[in-house]
This record gives sequence, structure tokens and C-alpha cells, in this order.
Amino acid sequence: MKNRVCELLGIKYPIIMGGMSWAGTPKLAAAVSNAGGLGIIGSGAMKGEHLKKAIDEIRQLTDKPFGVNIILVSPYADELVDLVIQERVPVVTFGAGNPSKYIAKLKEIGTKVIPVVASDNMAKMMERIGADAVIAEGMESGGHIGEVTTLVLVNAVCRSVSIPVIAAGGIADGKAMAAMFALGAEGIQMGTRFIATYEADTHENFKKLIVKSGIRDTVVTGATLGHPARVIETRFAKKVRELEVENLQEAEEVLVGSLRKAVVDGNIDEGSFMAGQCVGLINEIKHVDEVIQDIMREFTQTLEKLNNVRMEIYNDLELTYSK
Repeated sequence: MKNRVCELLGIKYPIIMGGMSWAGTPKLAAAVSNAGGLGIIGSGAMKGEHLKKAIDEIRQLTDKPFGVNIILVSPYADELVDLVIQERVPVVTFGAGNPSKYIAKLKEIGTKVIPVVASDNMAKMMERIGADAVIAEGMESGGHIGEVTTLVLVNAVCRSVSIPVIAAGGIADGKAMAAMFALGAEGIQMGTRFIATYEADTHENFKKLIVKSGIRDTVVTGATLGHPARVIETRFAKKVRELEVENLQEAEEVLVGSLRKAVVDGNIDEGSFMAGQCVGLINEIKHVDEVIQDIMREFTQTLEKLNNVRMEIYNDLELTYSK
């Protein structure tokens, strides 16, 4: 497939892995890159030395393009940006903030800069200051979320900017990819779908939760604390939501380290299992290359069906007008 996202990133398919803290390991990112997409290392709360090790590891696992996601609320954000410049990482995605002060120096070395945005106004600002593309991430996504649905957000962002738009939030199959392309997107980003793969280093409990969950089995925690995050509903998630009403300080305290406890330890009682509403569309654990091939196959088939519908409508209109 050839489009602006594939050409910009040097990849075969316009499918990008979400920048997931703890879950976005070099092993999983390399598998996505080797399968034709763009793997992303989730730096999360890493220090520079840890990210350096991860970059060295992924370069041992793939010779394909890859990226690093930097969360701007991290106290090590400056250090991580300096490191990716030093390492000449091909692509950097940014989340949870405004990366304006970093864009120019990243682009000086040829790094492609792709911020995550939750509004059309933010997308326009990112285009003005030199972003190569934007990821429009709707509230159906896992982890920290905005307030606008993917359908509306992607539509609005595609109308607002001329740089490529990558859609994210609730996407797990080729039909959703086709829907996003119909709105004007030129790529998709997925996180939850890649967690439920054999190559993901996430705990088996996390993968099993995704497979058995339905589309109504996620909730938003942390909203009253100012950092809403979509997670799979568990006893712990229910406890956090109750504490947000009864004791905000305790709610904040129990959330500290809860993502690691979910991803690494599989701790149902103390972990925040961040995942999107698309968990209800994921029914089995697959290899990464199977996931990508299945998506591209369904995407192509969906476009073909839509083209047939278009032709039928066109023929009907021609017949009507001829009368």
C-alpha cells in the first residue's frame, strides 16, 4: 500500500503501534515493524539510560523503521528527547501535552514528529509548528483519554489540517480502518489489539482479560483527579471509582504504580488494565503478523464492497435521471 503515511515513515502498511507504557517493549515494537507497520517503544516513565537500552535492543531485533513515544508529563522528557536525538531515532510520537519546544531540533536531524491530539485546534497548532503528521485519538482508546469520540475527532481533524492524520481509539480491525479512511485518515494507530498477541510481553492475565471482555467492560477512572484513563473494569477499577467519591487522596495513592502491576505482574486486585472499548472486538490472541495481515485483508475487502455499493447507487441514479 502506498500513501503519505507509508512514504513518510518508510513502512509497508499504514498501521502504527500505540505508545504504551510498560507494554510497548522492544520485542513487541520490533514485531510490528517486521510485519510492515511501525513499532513504537513506550518510554513511559523511563530514564534516559533505560530508553537507551531499549533502543539498542530493538535495533538488534529489526532493521525496519521504529519509533519512540514520549509522554510530556514525564519528569525525564527533556532527557529522553536529547537521547532520541543522539540516537537518531526515525520517528517520535508525543502524548499528554504540547511538544512545541522539541519539534524544531528533532526535525533538524530528520526525525519525523507525530504528536497525539485530542482536538482539531491542537491539530492545527501542531501543523503550524512543523509536525509531520498528527494522531487523532478518540475517547474510545485505552489509557489516558480526551472527551471526543474517534468518529467525530478524526472527521474534524481531517477537515482542519493538510498534513497526514492517523486515527486512533477503538480500532482493532480492517472495517474500522476503512471507516477512518473514509473520514480522511491515512493511517491507524492501535494499542489494545497488539497487547493481545503472542509477541507482547504483557502478563497473560492482561491478555485473557482483553479476550473475554465485551464492548461495555471498560470504565474511566481518574476523571475527578484530572487524569481520566480508560481501563478494563475489575474489582480494583471499581474501588478507584468509589474512592474518587469518598477519598481523593487515597484514590491518587492507590493508582501509583498500578499500570506496572497490571502489565508486568498481572495483578487483578491492584492493577489498572488500560485498554480501549475495542476489547469487545478481540476474541483471540494472535501473532502480530497475523493481526496486520488480517486487518489489511479486511480493509481491502471492505473497500471493494463499498465500491460495489457506489456503483449500484451510481447506476440507479443514472437510470432515474434517464427517465
